[in-house]
Amino acid sequence: MFFKLKKIDWLMVAILVLFMIMSTMLVHSAIAPYAPDFKNYDLKTLMFYGLGFAVVFGMSIVDYRTLLRYSWYVYGTGSLLLVLVFLFAPEINGARSWFELPGGLLFQPAELVKIILIMTTAYLLGKREGRLLSFRRDVVPITAVTLLPFLLVLIQPDLGNAIIYLVVLCAMLWIGNTKYSHVLVGLTAFVAFLIVFVTLFNAYNTQIHDYLADKGKLHWYQRINTFINPDLASNDAKHQSSYAKIAIGSGGLTGDGFLQGELKNKRFVPYPYSDSIFVVVGEEFGFVGSSLLMLLYFLFIYRMIQIALRCIDKRGAYIIVGIAAMFLFQIFENVGMMIGLMPITGITLPFISYGGTSLLLNMLCIGLVFSIMLHQEKYEVD
Repeated sequence: MFFKLKKIDWLMVAILVLFMIMSTMLVHSAIAPYAPDFKNYDLKTLMFYGLGFAVVFGMSIVDYRTLLRYSWYVYGTGSLLLVLVFLFAPEINGARSWFELPGGLLFQPAELVKIILIMTTAYLLGKREGRLLSFRRDVVPITAVTLLPFLLVLIQPDLGNAIIYLVVLCAMLWIGNTKYSHVLVGLTAFVAFLIVFVTLFNAYNTQIHDYLADKGKLHWYQRINTFINPDLASNDAKHQSSYAKIAIGSGGLTGDGFLQGELKNKRFVPYPYSDSIFVVVGEEFGFVGSSLLMLLYFLFIYRMIQIALRCIDKRGAYIIVGIAAMFLFQIFENVGMMIGLMPITGITLPFISYGGTSLLLNMLCIGLVFSIMLHQEKYEVD
């Protein structure tokens, strides 16, 4: 089995190495003003990357079709973990989303469930073998499979990962050959929902504010209100978004230099090592550094799509499309919320933001892509 590793996409591996270098540098710069509160986060990033590369190569030699056979068991396990967080997980930053592991490590089941949903959806789509999807027999059951974890994660509350589940669902239904009429109905329903939501949110703005404040979820209101009504939002609510845009803009063409970001160093930008790490890129490396990062992401996703196009097994292609859609949305959302195009949701920047669970599971996704790439020569329907 190990001889197959010679056939993996080494350009993607090289990009992962560049991500590792960039992430370590950026996390080091982000935590510098907060020392010793976040001591060794940069070294932990290297450690997680080391484990991550082991996961990539280990997953590569595992036949992904074996995992597909047990999709329902894995789905049930993932759903159970999402229920258990309400019973055993501590409340952190107003949410019950993480299990505390020995050594002070945190594990977030919602991250793992993203991969599980991609695998389960690919398994269901594969049964159609490329034929047009039936709304009743295919679209409704597949959507129901996603809605259960979506609701469980939404009430944690973790709006960011919940939205990612829906984005992945839409991307995989599209590539799975959904009828154009169904797409039109879905888009119409989505637009109608947004219009009704914004209308009701503005009409009952005060009542929503008071209710969420009473429940200790005022940050939900502030994030939504800041995006929908930026001119009416308080300075405290606009703090992260406003200073993020100022910091990125101040970086100019080439940035202020490594470790020299003024607003970051003065602690005006919250969570610079995690949610707001793109601010560090923009402020310290400017437009050039930000563009280089976006170029690396483009090449990374492009190579994944090339692998998907060469797949004989449609299920493999569906999995890769789901993973690519997940990464693309996370990149778009994270960068978008830092420059004011998207609401603040807490979604991290893939492979760059600090976070052991998210990084290891992202690396697991790449290992899965490599597994699909290496196990096409004996395609058979299971």
